[in-house]
Amino acid sequence: MSARDDWPVGRVAILALFITALVTAQLTASKVLAIPLPTALPRIGATITLPGAALAYALTFFASDCYAELYGRRAAQVMVNVAFAMNFVLLALVWSTILAPASANSPVAPDQFAAVLGASTNIVVGSLLAYLVSQNWDVIVFHRLREATDGDYLWLRNIASTATSQAIDTIIFVGVAFYLLPRYVSVGSPTPWNLVVTLMIGQYLLKLLIALLDTPFVYAVVGIVRSRADAAAKAAATATADDRATTIDDEF
Repeated sequence: MSARDDWPVGRVAILALFITALVTAQLTASKVLAIPLPTALPRIGATITLPGAALAYALTFFASDCYAELYGRRAAQVMVNVAFAMNFVLLALVWSTILAPASANSPVAPDQFAAVLGASTNIVVGSLLAYLVSQNWDVIVFHRLREATDGDYLWLRNIASTATSQAIDTIIFVGVAFYLLPRYVSVGSPTPWNLVVTLMIGQYLLKLLIALLDTPFVYAVVGIVRSRADAAAKAAATATADDRATTIDDEF
């Protein structure tokens, strides 16, 4: 049972979070982070290496799970696929700004601006392909589990859908952007396979940790939106009943 639009603020806020995190992920994807660990781990070592978009992109799954729970599978898939199209709007706006003539007084040199915001083709292709597959998978798994559990165990579908979709996203994005396209299509800078595997493991571990930690926040967001929507619906019903009563009194 999906939430009604009696409290549109909640719906708009979740949509805004999804789009903001998605745009941030696109703009930060080309930077590779190195996060030190308190102790060395097998295969990873003492530092987790992962793309800069990992944290922002993980938030998109949090937002999509909240949205799917509240407004249903169809609404969530519409959000995911419309946002996919908006990626091309983002790229068009960014590249039109990069290609536009720069003022001599610009505080940022054109080549620096292009280097930071103009993500290479391999990053763009990898991120868009990973987004399209993993986000739709997330929505499908979330609702299959919802149907299988009769709407119970929100924590189970949140963790299971996010954990599997994040694995798909990580493999596709890192594999395509950092290995397949540079190696076989000569698009982008080649990355050694051992570093590619390290990137996959590091990114997935962070995303999995976020999926585990964000479950209480999913419950909180869903609970707040539903309670506000119910309160707004009751207030609207009361106002309607009062108006009808006043109309009847006026007729007599």
